[in-house]
Formats: sequence, structure tokens, C-alpha cells
Amino acid sequence: MISLSHTVQHNRIRDRIARRLSEFVEARNLGEIMIEVDFRLGPDTVRNPDVAFVGSDHLRLIDVERSPVEGAPVLAVEVISPANSAQDTARKIHQYLHSGCASVWIVYPSLRLIEIHSGTGVSKVEEPELLRDEKVFSGLSLSLHYIFDGLKE
Repeated sequence: MISLSHTVQHNRIRDRIARRLSEFVEARNLGEIMIEVDFRLGPDTVRNPDVAFVGSDHLRLIDVERSPVEGAPVLAVEVISPANSAQDTARKIHQYLHSGCASVWIVYPSLRLIEIHSGTGVSKVEEPELLRDEKVFSGLSLSLHYIFDGLKE
């Protein structure tokens, strides 16, 4: 089986999200944003979110020389591509939330939509709305226009 790499558009969206989150997290010394790092969510489950946020407390326990990272990130972000099935996406959301993630963002580039999943439900964000996730990042707002097009507002 041949494993295909991500598209340029996928990587652009991932990088824009990671950049904005890194700026926010670093300015407040909240922890670290990680790109495509393996996390062991359970004995037989390892996931590799496109973007992840690990809080300061968890970060202190991580052996940065080992992979996968033990335990779930606070936030997992998955950028969906045509190759992702609905079943696999639902499975990922379930695994992230049941292993301790506070929030999972599912980014749909073709729909220009982001779903925010948490233990209390799901919300959808579409343009011109700003993405806010007070459960994880109090005070953060991200422009979907920037995320999808790279344009600042």
C-alpha cells in the first residue's frame, strides 16, 4: 500500500492553525503546539493529529526523545482530506475525547467549516464567524478567512 503525503492546501491550513495557536500559547506560557506528533491514547491506540496542544503540566512529563507521547493532548486538530472516511473521522473523535482530550477540531477545507467536538457536544463554525474554543483557549479567536485563504482580517 502506498501512503500519499498531504496536499499543499492541507499543509497550508494545518500550518496556519498551528502558527496562530503557537502565538497565543507561547505569549501566555500555556504549553506547546505540536504538529503531527504521535500520541498513545490507549494500550493499542496511537493517533497522529495534524495539530495538537499539550498543556504545561503534561509537557513536563513528556520524554521529548521518545515517541509516541503518552496520553492525550488537550486539543487535537484534524484537517480532513477526500481520503478520510466519515467512519474513520468519527472513530478518531471518539478516541481523542475518551482518552482525555478536552476538544477536537475537525477542519473541512472543501466546506470551509470547522466542527468543535467536546464532551458536551459539537458546534460548527462557518465564515464569517470566528473560531472560539473557550474550553481550551480563553480569549482566542481565529478567522476562518485566514485559516482557509491566508488572508488577514
